[in-house]
Amino acid sequence: MKQRAYHIPVLADQCIEGIGVSNRSSGTYVDATFGGGGHSQLILDHLAPSGRLFGFDQDADSRANALDDNRFKLIPENFRHIRNFLRLEGVRSIDGLLGDLGVSSHQFDVGTRGFSIRFDAPLDMRMNQQAGPSAADLAADYSVEELTRILRQYGELKRPDKVAYAIEAARRSKALTRTGDLIAATTHLAPRGKENQFHAQVFQAFRIEVNDELGALKTLLESTIDLMPEGARLVIISYHSLEDRLVKHFMRSGNFNDDIQRNIKGQALCPFEPLQRRALVADEAEQETNPRSRSARLRVATRTALSLEEIKSQAA
Repeated sequence: MKQRAYHIPVLADQCIEGIGVSNRSSGTYVDATFGGGGHSQLILDHLAPSGRLFGFDQDADSRANALDDNRFKLIPENFRHIRNFLRLEGVRSIDGLLGDLGVSSHQFDVGTRGFSIRFDAPLDMRMNQQAGPSAADLAADYSVEELTRILRQYGELKRPDKVAYAIEAARRSKALTRTGDLIAATTHLAPRGKENQFHAQVFQAFRIEVNDELGALKTLLESTIDLMPEGARLVIISYHSLEDRLVKHFMRSGNFNDDIQRNIKGQALCPFEPLQRRALVADEAEQETNPRSRSARLRVATRTALSLEEIKSQAA
């Protein structure tokens, strides 16, 4: 199946249960990270003829996977713009949203995209290759201070300053235009036996900055407050602690500082209620057949009846 070759859907059964679709469900749903369409197809398998599903994906490669189903429409845009593009479709309310974050298997496996440390390729890393600066642009233009910031925040490196100075030194003699250039510039700093992990952290830092992944995620999550009525389901799969922390805090408190507002009676005022205390993870069988699932963390929350206005007015 074309979609599964492109990207095997992670935690498929848990996603379908989490988003709340059952056999012949009606309603309007969103797959915010369409990719190969695996999760979307599973949702459509449970939708009634009157149901609707919108897929979002800014990567042009995903358009080849668009599903031939009159209940489905692929919107080739960044999911941070979900509210505006749904309004263009006449949609102001959705019953569930699924987001499978990060880089797809396809993006890692296509060497020309620059996401993987396995291939010598152009240092690009843009999910939308028609917009914004590439990783090569960052390597050329960012100051040591800016490089240190992204390597600390997004790569979670122990000595990001050393890596930043190594990149700055390397680019004096040669432009870092390929993935191999970035690896060569920093490889002397990689801990012995953990070279791949180190380079993956450096690449992650550049990728998150290039695509403003955390900023886009925050905007998406905040958009769901207005888009979702009481009882709607929010389902997010994340793959590293930076994403998962934002999702966990938002689902628990409605903000990213995990600051739970309370009324004068001490009752929590939150737009969502998590359905589990801990994130769901793939079992051993799935981890064996789909290695990408090993780092997956699935969180599910349901929309409460509280509006933002009510939360602000009732907060103590």
